[in-house]
Amino acid sequence: MKKLLCLILVCFMLVSLASCGFSSLLESESEGFLENDNTDAKTDETVADTKVEADTKVETEANKNEITFNGLTVIDDNECLVKITKIDPDNWLGYSLKVLVENKNASKTYTFSVDDVYVNGVACSSSFYEEVSAGKKANGDVTMLTTSLEENGLKDITDIEITFKVYDSETYDNVAKKTVHVYPYGEAKATKFVRESKPTDTVIVNDKNLEVVATGFEWDSIWGYTINLYIVNKSEKNLMITTDEESINGFMLDPYFATSVNAGKSSFVSMMWSKTTMEENEITNVENIEFIIRAYNSDDIFEGDIVNQTVKLKPAA
Repeated sequence: MKKLLCLILVCFMLVSLASCGFSSLLESESEGFLENDNTDAKTDETVADTKVEADTKVETEANKNEITFNGLTVIDDNECLVKITKIDPDNWLGYSLKVLVENKNASKTYTFSVDDVYVNGVACSSSFYEEVSAGKKANGDVTMLTTSLEENGLKDITDIEITFKVYDSETYDNVAKKTVHVYPYGEAKATKFVRESKPTDTVIVNDKNLEVVATGFEWDSIWGYTINLYIVNKSEKNLMITTDEESINGFMLDPYFATSVNAGKSSFVSMMWSKTTMEENEITNVENIEFIIRAYNSDDIFEGDIVNQTVKLKPAA
């Protein structure tokens, strides 16, 4: 009887110990699950915080480059009105200025156009032409072809210098002409482009008045042969730059080239020989190029050459 009672007590103790162990295990697993759950929650919070920080940074950068231009009246007199109303950087044709023009004359038709456009001090090809009848208005776009500027390192447009011209459509008599600056982010953020020199550059001219650098030589299957140039007008005069006595591999060949650069400004331009010209002279490999480069005051052609220099280039070297 005592043995049986002892056996029953031992079994009861074993069951109790097992129950306690199982409860502890459950409690331990439960605590571990809660800890992992809290860790995951903290991780999610960290990711969310990081995302908020990233979004805030992007928003800050966007605000930093937000266009602040609110419009500019260029000309407003008895004959005409020219007003830049808005900047459109995403125009499908290119970076554009929205322009309102008005012909106030009661009997004549006027043509509105632009003469020169410089972006951060660099010449930029542009298009604008509006013929407006007497007493009428028109809205137009000054479209700037900035792709080549971007390819040469000019990324952010901060200063647009533009010259508007208004003339009589029939007689071509000048009615108005004015140059203004447009600052997309405000005048305080205006910058001037400075090109960084490269090991592949060939300096053609570099004196107190003018710098001309050949930035590359290339064949084009459609256009022919091209020398890409970067020109800086260091003088206080508007300059016309041309060439004379041009030859390739000893053959006298006329290129397409002539450009003007205003005082203190620069320009990316090309000196090009057509594909037909190269084929007619059976030139497939350019060994040497020679020409005389000239620069003179475009406002006074009788003043004489400011630069007159013989240039010899060996593109293949």
